[in-house]
Amino acid sequence: MPISRLLSVLLAVFVLAVSPAGAQTAPAVATDVGTQLDQANDSLNTAGKQLDDIRKQVDAYQADDNRLVDLKVEAETLNRSILAISVALRPRLDAIKARQTELGDPPAEGEPAEAGVVVDERKKLSAERNQINALTGEAENLSIEATKLSNRITEIRRQLFSEALLKRTEITPELFSDAATAIDAEARTLQRTVTAWLQFVWKFKRLQLLAAVSLSLMAALVLLTGSYRLFSPYITRVAQQEKPHYITRLSVAFWSTVLPTAAAGAFAGTSYFFLDAFKVLRPDTAPMLAVALAVMVAIFFVAQLANAVLSPGDGNWRLVRVSDHGARLLWLLIFSMAIVNGADYFLGAISETLGSPVILTVVKSFFASIIIGLLLLVTAFVQPVLRRGEAPETQGHQWPRSVFVLLVLTGLGLILASLLGYVGLARFVAAQIVVTGAIIVTMYIGFLSGRAVSATNAFGATAVGKRLEERFGLSPIVLDQIGLVSGLSIYLLIIVLFLPMIFLQWGFQIADIESWAYRIFTEIRIGSITISLVGILAGIVLFAVGFVVTRWFQKWVDGNVLARSQVDAGVRNSVRTAVGYAGVALAGLIGISAAGINLSSLALVAGALSLGIGFGLQNIVSNFVSGLILLAERPFKVGDWVVAGTTEGFVRRISVRATEIETFQRQTVIVPNSVLINGQVGNWTHRNKLGRIDIALSVHAGNDPRQVQEVIADVVRGQQGLLRNPEPVVVFQAFSAATLDFEVRAFLADILNGTAVKSELRAAILERFRADGIAMSGPAAPEVPVKISPEGALLLSTLLEQATEKLAKPAGARNRKPAQDTPDA
Repeated sequence: MPISRLLSVLLAVFVLAVSPAGAQTAPAVATDVGTQLDQANDSLNTAGKQLDDIRKQVDAYQADDNRLVDLKVEAETLNRSILAISVALRPRLDAIKARQTELGDPPAEGEPAEAGVVVDERKKLSAERNQINALTGEAENLSIEATKLSNRITEIRRQLFSEALLKRTEITPELFSDAATAIDAEARTLQRTVTAWLQFVWKFKRLQLLAAVSLSLMAALVLLTGSYRLFSPYITRVAQQEKPHYITRLSVAFWSTVLPTAAAGAFAGTSYFFLDAFKVLRPDTAPMLAVALAVMVAIFFVAQLANAVLSPGDGNWRLVRVSDHGARLLWLLIFSMAIVNGADYFLGAISETLGSPVILTVVKSFFASIIIGLLLLVTAFVQPVLRRGEAPETQGHQWPRSVFVLLVLTGLGLILASLLGYVGLARFVAAQIVVTGAIIVTMYIGFLSGRAVSATNAFGATAVGKRLEERFGLSPIVLDQIGLVSGLSIYLLIIVLFLPMIFLQWGFQIADIESWAYRIFTEIRIGSITISLVGILAGIVLFAVGFVVTRWFQKWVDGNVLARSQVDAGVRNSVRTAVGYAGVALAGLIGISAAGINLSSLALVAGALSLGIGFGLQNIVSNFVSGLILLAERPFKVGDWVVAGTTEGFVRRISVRATEIETFQRQTVIVPNSVLINGQVGNWTHRNKLGRIDIALSVHAGNDPRQVQEVIADVVRGQQGLLRNPEPVVVFQAFSAATLDFEVRAFLADILNGTAVKSELRAAILERFRADGIAMSGPAAPEVPVKISPEGALLLSTLLEQATEKLAKPAGARNRKPAQDTPDA
């Protein structure tokens, strides 16, 4: 009966598995897959139409650089969407390949035919695979066409830029007469436009204008106040020094340029935003106001930078070695060039907005380039340079020859290019000299400031470092690390702020910079590998968060859960270590996944690591695995008294590589875990602290052994700290002609107190031995009198008298020899 029931159950399960209810799932999956393929096909068709539309617009707007930039961005975005469609089909294609591998090759001729279900599935898989391959091929073709179109737009823009720079205009008297007529007409048009706008604003938008200006001023004041609260207290305080440190001068120069310029830029940006949001601006005045605000910010930036570097009012804060008179002249010349260049851009924007003839813009740029060239020539003949050791008040000297030649050639080049008709090139070079030069100088000062701050022991000498040291009591090492981080932060700030400004000055558009930033942060390709900086940063942030949460969870478990569970220190250490490693591993996996790194791609790394383990990392891996075994099996724990070879002491820490043992002399011995696993280790406190002490005693052989044994047993029974169960034992171990040897064997509840108990027990036994007269050694030998005969006494007395007389003679007399007799005597 049980067997028949089992067969019935199995038959029922088989019927349910092959029933139509179960077969209905396959068409549902097929329907989902078919829907996905249809959607991919429709998306590719739509992408192809969009690509054709972009291509037509490129042909229509070949002379409009701004429109070409937008079209390039659209083409790149479309290319990414096409690639996303192809990537979305890969999982299904991989699943089909895996299923076809499971099915294997179809049977050859002469072999038994496959079941109809298998044949149908094989056909469906092949058809679906061919469809996916076709869609993937179409996506690749569209992606290639989009890439070619993007490259074509780039080439068109490059040609436009080159033509604009190298376009030549005939400089003739008719040109200036036509320009004078155009200037008169433009002035009247500008007057009518501005007057009409002001009347419109005063009548209908008065409150909106006041609100926009008020909000703009508020935003600028908030930025400026907040910035100065962070930086100005230190700058203001150190600015009172007579001879400031070089780092201080660099910091003051950099921040006194960046912060006010940022505030001015915030005011200009918010002003335009609020004026546009409140409908105060009109299409004929908005471009002119935008350019005017930008020009004012640029002129303010150049003036602030020149004042920070040259410091015309105080030579002690000057970053370059020039005289006071030379600094004032250079500041005036630089400011004049900024004014001329800004005026040229502003007047050009007016002409473009009002639809004035192009000849008017050419003439304006012609005169602006000539003036800037003349100012450069004047700068070349200024004598501002001071030799080392000269005071700022003294008369300066001529520029170094290389600087003088560069200034002269640049000035003459601008004038000559303008006179020859290459006004666009001259205007571009003049703008780069003023604006790009100012940006590069600011970046250079910022890099010097960052390098100076991050130098060894440099941050602690700054006002900020001293303030942090006083406020938080930071050590020099921590201050040095803060200085390194501050220097790197300054580098990053300079790159983020000023590099896009240089690109904008060189003819690139904001959309270009956004596209580059997107590629840099999301699509850095090295061969077939794509790296995403955003993903990597997100992975690092998630790992850091996971690490912090793991440390917090460790402390919480150890301080709350384990501490209230009366768990010993060894178990707490093992649990804390296991939680730490598990949390860090989990945070690492989350960070790697967030960074976009496919864990399956690490198989090659794992193989290389295995090869490395086989050759040179055996000991490290052995110690690591041994540490895991120690944490799991816990043959000893933190606080145990162990003996490992010649090392004896207490276990202080168990890590995955080694174990720290502190000897009784307070020496920490690092023992590799593999040694503890493979060798013999004695543990006095493995399961409990119960232990036995042995004390060896010896008395004189003349004592009664049973009396001695009874006395020792009586003392041991009265000793505090010894266990009564098991009972102490006194063993008569050995005897000889000189001694009787005994040994006390007693148990303690805590073997760690054995030294103190043995010392007390020895003292008690010795006191009892002395009290009961038990000799520790044999009795002292009696003194035997010596008898001397009268003759011997007389001889001894004579010898003593002779020795006394001999010692009483002088040393010379004792050493002199008697003279010998001669024959004549």
